[in-house]
Amino acid sequence: MLTDAQIETFQSAGVVPLRGVFTDYVEAAREAIEQNKASPSWRERTYHPDDGGAAFFQDYVVWNRFDGYRALVTQSPMPELAARLMQSATARIFHDHILVKEPGNSIVTPWHQDQPYYLVEGEQSVSFWVPLDPVPRERTIEYVAGSHLWGKEFKPERFDGTDLRAGDTSEAVPDVDANRENLDIVGWDMQPGDAVAFDFRTLHGAPANASPVRRRVISVRWVGDDARFVRRDGPTSPAFPDLEYTDGAAFGGPEFPVLYPR
Repeated sequence: MLTDAQIETFQSAGVVPLRGVFTDYVEAAREAIEQNKASPSWRERTYHPDDGGAAFFQDYVVWNRFDGYRALVTQSPMPELAARLMQSATARIFHDHILVKEPGNSIVTPWHQDQPYYLVEGEQSVSFWVPLDPVPRERTIEYVAGSHLWGKEFKPERFDGTDLRAGDTSEAVPDVDANRENLDIVGWDMQPGDAVAFDFRTLHGAPANASPVRRRVISVRWVGDDARFVRRDGPTSPAFPDLEYTDGAAFGGPEFPVLYPR
């Protein structure tokens, strides 16, 4: 299910598409989405556009609350794929992120890296962006290939454009859309059960959903052998307010189990 060429692309470009790897888990995951929307966690964050359009539902760290999510995370090939892509002996789940852009949602997911939001760092990381609805190229998530190797961590912002950390003076995300001709921007037509695997440091963004079709996505984030805690000067997303950890310590704990090897 994973070739040496795909692993090399992931390592060099920071992103690679994977076709049909989670097809058997789509229906159960769709059911879990509806259960999750009916019973969100305290981390739930739904954005309502100023134009009165449809909502953008998000929730975090719910993979072990609903059977459909749990099956995708623990029973599918995802843990092994994560380890192989990261070239790590182990794959440890960090968290999941549920994203539902309802038809007519006008909110654009801005260009960003995931890494600066997190309380974990390391060279070995991978997110699986798994759509549960067809996503054509013009509405798909896009990536700046190779940006994971720039050696930069850009200022994290909430998806509504506000700073995650007050007073953060780190470098702002560059204007990717104004420089598209100078960057290697990639994206793919996606079908339910496909996935895009990408490094936490890879710049990415997604357009609004002006279509009449829902865009339901489960994104699951993994770390490898070299993961360590990092203490940020302000909040992280997702938040783990009760978690005790030491800056620079090896990443771990019951909240973040190793799922490969099983």
